[in-house]
Amino acid sequence: MNPKVSIIMGSTSDLPVMEKAAKILNEFKVPFEINALSAHRTPEEVEKFAKGAKDRGIEVIIAGAGMAAHLPGVIAAMTSLPVIGVPINASLDGMDSLLAIVQMPPGIPVATVGINGAQNAGILAAQILASGDNEMKQKLIDYKENLKTKIVKANEDLSKVKFEYKTN
Repeated sequence: MNPKVSIIMGSTSDLPVMEKAAKILNEFKVPFEINALSAHRTPEEVEKFAKGAKDRGIEVIIAGAGMAAHLPGVIAAMTSLPVIGVPINASLDGMDSLLAIVQMPPGIPVATVGINGAQNAGILAAQILASGDNEMKQKLIDYKENLKTKIVKANEDLSKVKFEYKTN
């Protein structure tokens, strides 16, 4: 089994956030890999990874980083593959990471999800893959339908919660 998505994080301390992307990809049965590479501490390895990802069959890269958060942009500068950035809340409530990832210069886009939004990054990666895969499209339709079902049930459960002044 060869990976289609690569999940990269600046440090293994980011794993509690980034594993949410892994869980989604696993649920959709998308082969993926996970690695820790640092734009600042292992720049040569990041370059080798980014320049070789497409030749290894990678179709989408999810890159999470905190603080200075250069990893997604550095990778995007060295590949034509879509890169999804996940800002990690490592300091400043994650705003430093969010701004570092989302404010890319023209010509070097990084799709960016919310702070600690690795689950959405996994879903977005699946949606990108689904553009040429009808089976994946159906999995996404089913997933979103299930989300709707969960909310309808939760609302039904709320109707059973009683308070003296609750009107519904």
